[in-house]
Amino acid sequence: MGANVTSKSIEAASKVAEPKRLTVRHVSTYRYAVPVRFGEHRMMFRPRSSHDVRVVSTELIITPTPTQLHWLHDVFDNSVAVATFSGKAKELQFDSRVTIDHYESPLPDYALESYAATWPFAYTNEEASDLVNARSRQFPDAEVDAWARHFLSTTEATNTMALLRAMTLEIKNEFRYMRRVEKGVYRPAETLRQRSGSCRDFAVLMMDAVRSLGLAARFVSGYIFVPDFDTTQGGGSTHAWLQIYLPGAGWVDFDPTNSIIGNRHLIRVAVGWNAAQALPLWGTWHGAPNSFLGLQVDVRVTEDA
Repeated sequence: MGANVTSKSIEAASKVAEPKRLTVRHVSTYRYAVPVRFGEHRMMFRPRSSHDVRVVSTELIITPTPTQLHWLHDVFDNSVAVATFSGKAKELQFDSRVTIDHYESPLPDYALESYAATWPFAYTNEEASDLVNARSRQFPDAEVDAWARHFLSTTEATNTMALLRAMTLEIKNEFRYMRRVEKGVYRPAETLRQRSGSCRDFAVLMMDAVRSLGLAARFVSGYIFVPDFDTTQGGGSTHAWLQIYLPGAGWVDFDPTNSIIGNRHLIRVAVGWNAAQALPLWGTWHGAPNSFLGLQVDVRVTEDA
């Protein structure tokens, strides 16, 4: 006999946890030995609004003040600020402060479509046509192929979520995290051989590995909230992870740096098919090549009382 569905049971099932009110302070400072001229700069600092993230307030201070600042949505619907400048300066600073309501699912239970519950599975024709770029590999390599396949059962169909949990956990447990401020990522095979890397490197490795198995994945850049006395890695700077498209669950967050599945502690800002499409900040400057002294990035995510 089926259970009775009442208005109270529907209400209980639809309840969500109270959101955390988080404030993200992100300061990036470029320094030069002599005054230089700045070209166009593009920023992706504003979190992506969603059912689990509500942007409460934003503030962006750029020094020196740009002659023009405008906003746009790119092809991925990321929010991009574009600044242009006149004159010269020895320092260029971007100071962003964003407050959000963040609805977390500490132990998410993803209800995959029955045909996707075990690997291998095939996306529907409609999904497959939309996910071509999400399944395309930039750096195919036999070593990564072999590593991805060692998570598969040799005797029976492999549970899809168990496979992805195991891969996420192995990167967390068996690879050494190294914070790296400079741009760019290692090729997946290089990260695999070194067994170390930044959060970007780990995300790109896992993206390539799941793509080798036919799954659709995309790169995510954003921030991570690190509570007091927590061992979460990646705080103090921007953070990166990946999302995998799973029929029935949609785009699911996987953070192999911290073995997080779901949105716990993660604040999405930008997505792309590869890391270059989700850079937090990029731009140009004009002056002597040896004028550049360095970039300092400071990120602090705090929970409001």
